[in-house]
Amino acid sequence: MVGAGGVGDAAARIAVERDFFQTLVVADYDLGRAQATVAAASARRPGESRLVAAYVDASDADAVASLAREHRITHVFNAVDPRFVMPIFTGARAAGAHYLDMAMSLSRPHPQRPHELTGVMLGDEQFAQAADWERDELLALVGIGIEPGLSDVFARYAADHLFASIDELGTRDGANLVIRDESGKEVFAPGFSMWTIIEECLNPPVVWEKDRGWFTLAPFSEPEIFDFPEGIGPVECVHVEHEEVLLMPRWVDARRVTFKYGLGEQMITILRTLNDLGLDRTDTIRVKGVEVSPRDVVAACLPDPATIGPRMTGKTCAGLWVTGTGTDGEPREVYLYHVVDNEWSMREYGAQCVVWQTAVNPIVALELLATGVWSGSGVLGPEAFDAVPFLELLAAPKPTGFGSPWAMQDRTPAGAPS
Repeated sequence: MVGAGGVGDAAARIAVERDFFQTLVVADYDLGRAQATVAAASARRPGESRLVAAYVDASDADAVASLAREHRITHVFNAVDPRFVMPIFTGARAAGAHYLDMAMSLSRPHPQRPHELTGVMLGDEQFAQAADWERDELLALVGIGIEPGLSDVFARYAADHLFASIDELGTRDGANLVIRDESGKEVFAPGFSMWTIIEECLNPPVVWEKDRGWFTLAPFSEPEIFDFPEGIGPVECVHVEHEEVLLMPRWVDARRVTFKYGLGEQMITILRTLNDLGLDRTDTIRVKGVEVSPRDVVAACLPDPATIGPRMTGKTCAGLWVTGTGTDGEPREVYLYHVVDNEWSMREYGAQCVVWQTAVNPIVALELLATGVWSGSGVLGPEAFDAVPFLELLAAPKPTGFGSPWAMQDRTPAGAPS
């Protein structure tokens, strides 16, 4: 596992409860952070000795490959932000290892018409190498976090078991999380990497439609109120660039695919201000003799998402809203979803709910791969695999499964057969 930040630390704490692996190398550019994750995770299971800490420079494909060879690694799990996708992806293949990630290679907007046409899309660089991975009989399982990840598994499940035809696959994420400072005052502190939030939310969002393919809109387009379950309630959601829209149409037949996220008015205002001021830029500028990236500075000024759990309350919900024709030939509308309460994740794992919810899904996938339930080669998304074993393993009570149930709401409009 490359990365011992919030998601990586949570993933190690989840994985240590399972028996499917022999060794888990936790690698990070900050060796002390990797060692702390190994110590915290190992302490959860008496006599645990399978976890090993190591240093790695995630920007160096050769370093990733060398570390994988040293430990005879079978799977490289990328748990860092998407800037490092390609070197880790390349290093894994060079070492003859399978690969998993939770975010795909970065996009670049169309140079002339960014809010109409796609440029380089998320994952394009990885899919361009699919034939090489297939020839080497290696699997790159891309987008297997929560979003993308579980939503993509839901898409496969809906197509195989719930619908005869699908009009829209609409990922909808929302939360009612609140973070407070030591005095109890509500503060701004994102639940995951601010670098990634800026990347996703200020890039032109992509939509897919069967009759026109992929196209783009302006950021924060087409706001809608979506009613989230389990007490979260109505949240305004807007289009955001996300991997689901680039993955689902490759394996699941639908007329339209979208991703909307409940950012909230405060987050949208902050993102627009950062963009207006040029503080979302990733290229470096010179400040008092030092070269700095404005976006790196913004991210560094905010609390580490791994540290905010004790000051956070509320729930986060990730899910897929699906409309179309049910297997009975009648109109159908469902919301498949997964909710995590921060109080629960902090109590059980010492991890805040956003990072825990992201981290559990690649560990479920790794277990399915290790046991041979899932297999394949090339560059594949979660939609390429049978959803049922994943959903059963995720929801089954411990120790058989991961004890994290998912649910489904039937939202077929009143008056329509359900």
